Amino acid sequence: MNNVLEYDDIPKIEKYIRNKEWWDTIDFFDQIIGKIGLSDRRVDDLMLKWSKDKDFWVRRIAIDHQLGRKEKTNKELLEKILINNFGSDEFFINKAIGWSLRDYSKTDPVWVKNFIDKHGSQMHKLSIKEASKYL
Repeated sequence: MNNVLEYDDIPKIEKYIRNKEWWDTIDFFDQIIGKIGLSDRRVDDLMLKWSKDKDFWVRRIAIDHQLGRKEKTNKELLEKILINNFGSDEFFINKAIGWSLRDYSKTDPVWVKNFIDKHGSQMHKLSIKEASKYL
């Protein structure tokens, strides 16, 4: 019996995500989606799509799905997803942007600093505050 979730399980997970929308549920599922993405690159395209979803909780999963990946973080994907969410007034989105950058700053602080230097004028101050915590 296979106890590992796979890409084909994501539509079932997505139904649950869209019906149990609160930070604790969403933050649990971003880890699951992230683990699936480590072994199936189709998740990258899906997360790019989710980063533009009308539902900000779905966008939050896209933003945070790479948390904890360290050197396995897809920086190009992360940048695209974050840029897709600039201009939001939603606390949970701006916090997630900062959180994802802060997490990655433990691995590559230069990349995060350069990201903030390049995009800071478009970022919410909460995102910058969170992202800069370890810089």
